[in-house]
Amino acid sequence: MDLNQEFFAPPKSIFDTHAHYDDERFDENRRELLNTLSEHGVGYIINNSTDLYGSAEKCLEMSAEHGFCYTAVGIHPEAVETKGTAVDEARLRELLKRPKVVAIGEIGLDYYWSTDRKEQQKAVFSRQCELANELGVPVIIHDREAHGDTLDIIREIRPKGSLHCFSGSREMALELVKLGMYIGVGGVVTFSNARKLVETVEAIPLERILLETDAPYLSPVPYRGKTCHSAYIYYTAMKIAEIKNISVNEVLRVTLDNAKELFSIK
Repeated sequence: MDLNQEFFAPPKSIFDTHAHYDDERFDENRRELLNTLSEHGVGYIINNSTDLYGSAEKCLEMSAEHGFCYTAVGIHPEAVETKGTAVDEARLRELLKRPKVVAIGEIGLDYYWSTDRKEQQKAVFSRQCELANELGVPVIIHDREAHGDTLDIIREIRPKGSLHCFSGSREMALELVKLGMYIGVGGVVTFSNARKLVETVEAIPLERILLETDAPYLSPVPYRGKTCHSAYIYYTAMKIAEIKNISVNEVLRVTLDNAKELFSIK
């Protein structure tokens, strides 16, 4: 594993609330990598599917094989944009009954590449939030260049959950916290151009922060540009500790408790 031995995370202290180990980048060494992560303090991973079929089934297979892997199932906005996918409610309800499925995700809005299906994106996102409320599960939300519409839907439906890879303003984060949401912070906070995210971390309580990777994407410094994995969360925790002027172990402890509480994991 490509990882400096300059730190030691306590056993099971790292909770990666957002990863994609079903991604093809892990095809060559997925099992070996997952079997190694516990040696670096990783105790919990939530793999987020991007659709309700192939991606979801791969995530569920990992949850069955690895005790520390859990699954979120949902329709990613890019799937809506490219395929015009509607919510297969029967399938989603069935998946949520599977063992170790803890959330509806990754869902949300993405206006970065295109807005050809903007209204359909909003409809699919809203319906999944409504189902989450009905079924009593949290959501994991993707918001890329869609801050206003994302916030409007959260205000209207009031799901519980997290904003993954948060990229909005400090003011937006504070409003989301008031609405009971958590803010997902990953490797981007270590980047030199991450001023807005640093301001957000400064402003919100640690009790509303979740740690994540978005593996295989967004590796923190000093591994920026390389394939990301869950052990790299330690570098994100180090940066948050620096911003908050607290210890790294305190960051890991509180964010671990936050994630366990939100996703009902004992």
